[in-house]
Amino acid sequence: MQDFEQQPARYLVTVEELLIAERMTQAAETLRESTPRVQRTGFDNWNGGTEQWTVFLAVDTAAYALLGVAKANVEEQITQRLKAVLEPYTQDWFSAKIVPRIAAAGAVAAPNTRIRRQTRQNIIDGLTIDSVSWSGSLDDVDFLARIYDLQALPSYDGRYEDASGDIYQHRVNNFDWDDGWVFDDARFALRSGPDEQFLRFLCEIVHPVVRPDKDEAIKLAAQFNDQLRQDGWELVEVERIAGRPRFVARRPGLAGDRSASRARTVADALDAGWMQKEIERLELAVESDPALAIGTAKDLVETCCKSILTRQSIDFSRKSTLPELTKLLTKELKLVPEGISDEAKGAETIRLLLRNLTTITQYLSEIRSLYGTGHGRDGKHRGLEPRHARLAVGAAVAFIDFVSETYHQRISNARVL
Repeated sequence: MQDFEQQPARYLVTVEELLIAERMTQAAETLRESTPRVQRTGFDNWNGGTEQWTVFLAVDTAAYALLGVAKANVEEQITQRLKAVLEPYTQDWFSAKIVPRIAAAGAVAAPNTRIRRQTRQNIIDGLTIDSVSWSGSLDDVDFLARIYDLQALPSYDGRYEDASGDIYQHRVNNFDWDDGWVFDDARFALRSGPDEQFLRFLCEIVHPVVRPDKDEAIKLAAQFNDQLRQDGWELVEVERIAGRPRFVARRPGLAGDRSASRARTVADALDAGWMQKEIERLELAVESDPALAIGTAKDLVETCCKSILTRQSIDFSRKSTLPELTKLLTKELKLVPEGISDEAKGAETIRLLLRNLTTITQYLSEIRSLYGTGHGRDGKHRGLEPRHARLAVGAAVAFIDFVSETYHQRISNARVL
């Protein structure tokens, strides 16, 4: 069948729709994520001759491994629906075979960055064991509408045009779908779909609108994190809404956790609430928006300088540049001390190190002008990568950490005197 061999996707879409309609979720998801290749694999002389074709469905190696013993059953489910679709057009025989996708030439193995099926299952099992309503204070339609365009998703019930209608009918009017129906619904692919979609779903479960009980939300987020951290993810609080935490997903360690943690300590010590906001913005932006992270790193240093100068009753202009603020702060705190003995081992090295530390602010201003936020770009502009943003963040935190500690040491010494 030449048309199917050249354009298998036309027919496989219908196969997927049949699998979805019959609630064969795993088979539908496997087919959707695969790359098909049709190959003639045999010929039978019976009844005038019948060609035999195999549809090889290449999937990622991780997905292939996770199928395990279920692979044969999934192949059979796809094969039967494939025969039903093609039967009106050919007498040839067709079968589906799932195979691992072969990497491109020169590729190297990458570390696992996906949330495993087992991790997702553990989280779903935990919700079931504790009888947690995933939609919380909302009905299922209102909850899912916060994440998905339900009007764009198909209905399983012929009486309704879209997913919104049939979900409302079976979960609000009739209530004849079980509470965990969403986890096995191929339209939402929560068991094996994109990580971002699954993580967004978890974040909505603990959102203040969905779960107004702060303690319950924090407890659930902690339980999710027990599982997610095994795959390199966690839910973190980014802000408060009406005194309740809102969470987002991120990768621990990839956003400069140690630097951000140290920066929070500085902000707490200076009682600088605005610094805390900048740190939150910086943490989230390092990986997803390096330009914003670089600009925020510069703003963080500027806020730190102004906070200390204000505490020391040092006047400065609202239009002062970051280097000008740094110069004032350096003079006030005596960051480059003149009392280091020339006889002391490494005295000159210590002086140079301290002087170079103060130049960090100048470099941050320059890199922010070149690559950070706050300036228009031409169409050919190319920004920096997360590793460059982490460098800028690390430099900024090294500076604010040092000047903050110096400031508090000066205050402590003055009290003693």
